[in-house]
Amino acid sequence: MMIILEPLQQEDRNQFILDNQEAFRYGAMEEFGMRDNHFEEEGEIISRSTIEACLDHPKAEAYRIMKDDEPVGGVILLIDKEKHEGDLDILFVSPKTHSRGIGQKAWHLVEEMHPEIDVWVTHTPYFEKRNIHFYVNRLGFHIVEFFHEGHQDPNHPDEEGVMDDGMFKFEKRISQREIIADRDKNV
Repeated sequence: MMIILEPLQQEDRNQFILDNQEAFRYGAMEEFGMRDNHFEEEGEIISRSTIEACLDHPKAEAYRIMKDDEPVGGVILLIDKEKHEGDLDILFVSPKTHSRGIGQKAWHLVEEMHPEIDVWVTHTPYFEKRNIHFYVNRLGFHIVEFFHEGHQDPNHPDEEGVMDDGMFKFEKRISQREIIADRDKNV
């Protein structure tokens, strides 16, 4: 299985957004069924405007996750090279290809692409058990904060509904030795 990250092309942007929404919708439906009330917009866990804001951020890098020349997911990163910090804004894998190591391999490629990053940060809703397992047990992130109605994210204080139920903040601190050891181990 060959996994690569290809920079997102403008002509693939709409399909990237639709694939992203499908993956997020699948996670919520798996957890809550059709009764889910966590939608940002009608029928979608993550709105088109949210994804577009991530894609249009001045520090954004967006990639399609490709498996054997077929798109199977995507990733949006916000890179601050001066601070040596990276934000994993969005990572998704098609539900049809879950549990095959694709997301984990894609993440290792991200780390290899950005050896200048010392700290990675990401967030996920409290109900995304699959994501929590993935970030903590597969990628080595640590939960560092839990945002909810009584403890709002100072970087996103106006996000109504999102923080009411709860979001976990994860961090991964990296040293170059860890990247090299992981790469050598997977060769």
